[in-house]
Amino acid sequence: MCKIGRKIRNYRIDKDYSQKQIAAMIPMNQSNYSKIERDIQEPNLYQLKRISEILNISIDTLLGVKNDCYVEYKKELDNLFSKYFNK
Repeated sequence: MCKIGRKIRNYRIDKDYSQKQIAAMIPMNQSNYSKIERDIQEPNLYQLKRISEILNISIDTLLGVKNDCYVEYKKELDNLFSKYFNK
């Protein structure tokens, strides 16, 4: 099973971005962004949202959501985004 940091790193490399570029667009410290890619630190909800937007990939894909709870999970995630980002 591929961890989220490795997935983010692979998509970043495919898009030809440096860690420094992605960190600046989030925005966050490049050192902390590196920790995300190395699976030392998990991204918070805002960082995860920004990474998915920058890399043009769904959060579902990054999280590897592929089970029977997908619909319920998707509703919960949508509710969280609405609560925190669509004010």
